[in-house]
Amino acid sequence: MLISNQLRKLDMQDLMVFVAVYEQGNVTKVSEALCVSQSTVSYCLKKLRISFEDELFINTRSGMCPTHKAAAMYGQILEILKTINQCHAGKQAFDPSQAAVTFTVCAPEYFELLILPKLVKRFIGGSFPVVINITKFQRDIPVGALEEDRFDLVVCFGPNFHGDSQGLHSQTLLEDELMCVVDKHFSGPNEALSLEDFVACKHIFPTPWTSDTNMIDGWLDRQGHRRQIVARANSYVAALNLVAGTDFILTLPKRIQALLCDKEKFAERQPPAGLPNFTLDMVWNEKASQDSANIWLRQQIMQVCSEEGLR
Repeated sequence: MLISNQLRKLDMQDLMVFVAVYEQGNVTKVSEALCVSQSTVSYCLKKLRISFEDELFINTRSGMCPTHKAAAMYGQILEILKTINQCHAGKQAFDPSQAAVTFTVCAPEYFELLILPKLVKRFIGGSFPVVINITKFQRDIPVGALEEDRFDLVVCFGPNFHGDSQGLHSQTLLEDELMCVVDKHFSGPNEALSLEDFVACKHIFPTPWTSDTNMIDGWLDRQGHRRQIVARANSYVAALNLVAGTDFILTLPKRIQALLCDKEKFAERQPPAGLPNFTLDMVWNEKASQDSANIWLRQQIMQVCSEEGLR
């Protein structure tokens, strides 16, 4: 039995709208994805807010941000929808405690540092016989490898940074911004770096994916500027080591900076105004969208992001 009469007024469309708003963060995108009007989406949100006695989603400049209650509800509502689909399909659900499975994920170092450790601990804590193998991301979304099932999932930067993902499913995991890191005794500006200051300095370039393209130099090129790169490193940690004791600048994601930078050794500077933010996205094929094991993996990743406050 339901503990609230308000819950009796909810239907499947309301739950689908909840999931879509949580994942898309944009009412217009939700209405397009579900093929309903924006007024229908707004009406469903109103019913959800009344039924669960919470705002659920707060309209911000970056989109519809979930409240703590919405973040806690997300995985449970996914389970409800998954169970309904299983009832219709008559297929047995994936049970991670019973079935040993190996997932192959193509992802950048960002994912390995920020999400993978917590994901593996989640598997261990649940006594799940799950193995996850990470292949380093190259330059473009490996559409062919996804279609041939050589990868269960691709994690990449966005929006639309790594080329066309037409015909594939995608979901944004989190948003981040770029931050400049310098040695504690950096002799340059003490405040935010102007565009002129930024390009006048010497830079370390980390290559968290196998490509010579990056969002920083692409943005600078559109401003009619170039920076001087004095060294390229294969990892964020190696790049930080090259900054120590120098006047070099390293520009890296703020979440990685918070995770890796020793405040006794390094200081931060705001990058030039206008340097764009970015997203971390999951991409998978149509077959995987119907696979219960793949659905479970994506749910685990989303729940890690929610529980760790990454969204």
